[in-house]
Amino acid sequence: MLIVNRTTGKLAWIAAFLLAQPVISMAQQIAVSSGYPVPTPSAEPNGITAGPDGALWFTESYPDTSKIGRITTSGLITEYPAPTPQSDPWGITAGPDGALWFTEAVGHKIGRITTAGLINEYPIPNTVNSGPYGITAGPDGALWFTLSGSHSRIGRITTGGVITEYPTPTAHDDSEGITAGPDGALWFTEGGGNNIGRITTAGVITEYRIPTADSFPLGITAAPDGALWFTEETGNKIGRITTAGVITEYPIPTANSLPYGITTGPDGALWFTEYNANRIGRITTAGVITEYPLLTPLSGPAGITTGPDGELWLTEFFQTSGNTIGEVFFTTATLTVSPASGAYKTTLSFTGSGFAPNESVQIYKSGVGSTVLASATADSSGSFTVSGLVPRWRYGPRLFLGVGQTSGKLGAASFSISPLLSLKPTSGPVGSTVTAQGFGFGSFEKVNVRWLNPKTLLGPVTADVNGTWSGSAAKKFTVPSGAPPGVNKVGGFGEITKATALASFTVQ
Repeated sequence: MLIVNRTTGKLAWIAAFLLAQPVISMAQQIAVSSGYPVPTPSAEPNGITAGPDGALWFTESYPDTSKIGRITTSGLITEYPAPTPQSDPWGITAGPDGALWFTEAVGHKIGRITTAGLINEYPIPNTVNSGPYGITAGPDGALWFTLSGSHSRIGRITTGGVITEYPTPTAHDDSEGITAGPDGALWFTEGGGNNIGRITTAGVITEYRIPTADSFPLGITAAPDGALWFTEETGNKIGRITTAGVITEYPIPTANSLPYGITTGPDGALWFTEYNANRIGRITTAGVITEYPLLTPLSGPAGITTGPDGELWLTEFFQTSGNTIGEVFFTTATLTVSPASGAYKTTLSFTGSGFAPNESVQIYKSGVGSTVLASATADSSGSFTVSGLVPRWRYGPRLFLGVGQTSGKLGAASFSISPLLSLKPTSGPVGSTVTAQGFGFGSFEKVNVRWLNPKTLLGPVTADVNGTWSGSAAKKFTVPSGAPPGVNKVGGFGEITKATALASFTVQ
């Protein structure tokens, strides 16, 4: 699985509830969520940034989708279609005018979306294969972006929509990421040129050659140490460049990981995504790297940013097993759940410790601030036990989150959702009508419902974003002829996740 670089073709396939944040130490424990499913199937979420409204905003870069998404810190997602169809939104950033600005790589436009969802678009003057990708707010009150098409340039757009372009010294440099530096200039990556570029607000460009040949630098961010840090997609390294142009490189332990996005975390380290390795990485300003696997296999982590809640947020690009907005939590308390897996409406027992004495602790259905699954009051030692039920959620691993309402301490418990098949009625004669409902399958996955004896395909059904098919989406079927008297089995079989659930029906 590789990242699509749609311009060069070099790689194929490629605050609602804000509490005072605790100090995060270098030894801080983290918990990685399985993400919040994007409501649109195959959306390919890519760029992500914190908005001025306390939410996260992201691009949906699949051309047939072409939307801008907004997710609250509780996990509620809203989507806004781009006016230009198949425009391929890519990078996104918060602007100085209180709006979000984004690039349209195939639409050859710069977009602006207000926090109310109103979108305006500004065409690139040289629209012939311009390929705008990265975008950032500059120190001059304008937005700066990369143009990675056949005539590589750096672009500047005022909040009034006036665009200026500056050619890069290296032709066909495939400029990608861009960020504001601590020196008042803009810094950008040149994937095809194998350079890191610097452009002043007056348009003067300097390039610095990366020591590793063909490293294909991609993401870039300013760091607390006064330097710029960047990812080397094919070099499989994290790079650091001082404002004087001195470059240091740090190999990533996992081979062929394809590092993609990078951001400064709330702990003062740099955090990056590893698209091919399905991991996120952390690198200190001293160059020490730690890697963390994601819960969802083959999710394709791409963009990453620090959210307004002090947690890390990332896009999981891959269409089938990803298509989610992920979150990484810095835990400051302990939460466990028993059993460790179960289906919809299974009774759960949550145990917490390390919270403040006698404080109220709420356990949430999804993100912090979402529907409360269970409430408890900690004892004098900061511990508690409370029960709840498994909510509707998609198949596979996930986290349950518990937050102290006084201290803001957060605990995360790992859990795995199992599929469930429910029949109504559960008995009847041959030819009678039965309604089947499913819970805990994959998001938007096709599920085949089968009678097992004799083997009969009763028909397919498609799950919703939470892996559920029930109510008006339930599957109705008739008990097939030839079904023997007594207890028979009916199965639901997910085509993508391979999730399997069986239910019994008694033929009278």
